[in-house]
Amino acid sequence: MSDHKLSFREKVGYGLGDMASNFYLGFFGIFLMYYYTDVFGISPAAAGFMLLITKIVDAISDPAMGLIADRTETKWGKYRPYLIWVAVPYAILGYLLFLGPDLSPFGKLAFAYVTYTLVMLAFTAINVPYSALLAVISPSAEERAKAAQYRFVFASIGTLTVGALATPLVKLLGGGDEVLGFRLTIILFAVLSIALFWTTFFTTKERIRPPKHDSSVKDDLKSLAKNISWVLLVLCGILTIIGLAGRMSSIMYYLKYYMVSGVDESARVFLWMDRMAFLTSVGMLGQLVGALLTPKLASLFEKRNLLIIMNLAHGVLLIAGYFVTPDQYFLTVVLQTLGMFTFGIVITLLFIMYTDCTEYGEWRFGKNTAGLTVSASMFSLKSGTAIGGALPGFILAAFGFVANQVQTDSALHGVRLMFTVLPAVFFFLGALVMMGYKIDRKMLRQIEADLKERRQT
Repeated sequence: MSDHKLSFREKVGYGLGDMASNFYLGFFGIFLMYYYTDVFGISPAAAGFMLLITKIVDAISDPAMGLIADRTETKWGKYRPYLIWVAVPYAILGYLLFLGPDLSPFGKLAFAYVTYTLVMLAFTAINVPYSALLAVISPSAEERAKAAQYRFVFASIGTLTVGALATPLVKLLGGGDEVLGFRLTIILFAVLSIALFWTTFFTTKERIRPPKHDSSVKDDLKSLAKNISWVLLVLCGILTIIGLAGRMSSIMYYLKYYMVSGVDESARVFLWMDRMAFLTSVGMLGQLVGALLTPKLASLFEKRNLLIIMNLAHGVLLIAGYFVTPDQYFLTVVLQTLGMFTFGIVITLLFIMYTDCTEYGEWRFGKNTAGLTVSASMFSLKSGTAIGGALPGFILAAFGFVANQVQTDSALHGVRLMFTVLPAVFFFLGALVMMGYKIDRKMLRQIEADLKERRQT
């Protein structure tokens, strides 16, 4: 079997799938908690608890989807068909999340539970197969790393697009009605998501075709649990995503309530962008640069060591942000950009290393369980996002926050901690966990050589 070099068209096509994902994931990560508390009218604690409790469904649906995808057999492969089948339901459910019906307080909370659970199920059904596709797109770790680079470049562009355009679009399309503005804005991102997922389907190919999957679910789960490096990688992923999601969910509160000294909240900072749009956009540019540099850095350093260093650097930058005063908006922009640069490297490395763990599992235990391996990894991403997204609700409630009011000193301190110190703790813990990761460059070369020989026989 040749290494099957990936064409520029295929790498771009694969990357566009994560751009589609991040139109929603970025939108939810930045705006969902704010939307629930300040627009839809749910209390911070109730919204935070809802984001956490719905993860019970994900605890089942993510590995279940991986097991289903591993056992799917079609003429298009195991994983690609889901990009066609699920794109439209995924888009519709994202729209419903921001429908904003006029209901009683209990009705609003129930509506949030149902719509958020359904859209996350759709996210599972399309993103587990999409992520698993990376493990079978090429037998070469180098080519997979290149595809992962494109993936996270386009993921960054997707979140950058959300950051740059979402708040201006909400204001423009809503005409002062935030509920209407959010509803119309998500329609645009929903339509674009469908187009991009379908583009990924038509431009990619599954080159690795494992034998028909006939092992039991129990055996697959046992093999995965024995893959210690994968277990540590998942833990690191959960911790770092909690840190990032907690910070991103706090941006709106931080700007609206803390960073108010001498600044008009709605004033344009650059071109069409207000403070929120500019801060998130420039930060995503930092993440984009980090993702672009990751394959080169990974070729120079052990991926494990690089991941540890970038987590530590991100944590230090977050701690520095605690000392920023309300009038130092542009210093906040600088720290956010540098932090997102390190995170661009972290997230790209995580998903490259997930595919390394998939190959290690096949090499060590004789089973290619890309869907299950990545689905459980996707659970770490979604769990981290949910926990991190929920934390501001609990922290704000604990410090006495009241939406759309002048905040007490205690509430403002809670906003500052949630934006800086608390996320830093999770990045430091992520670095600590990775100390035990075992798959290095030498082992990976041996794995590739052995698997290539097996697949030729």
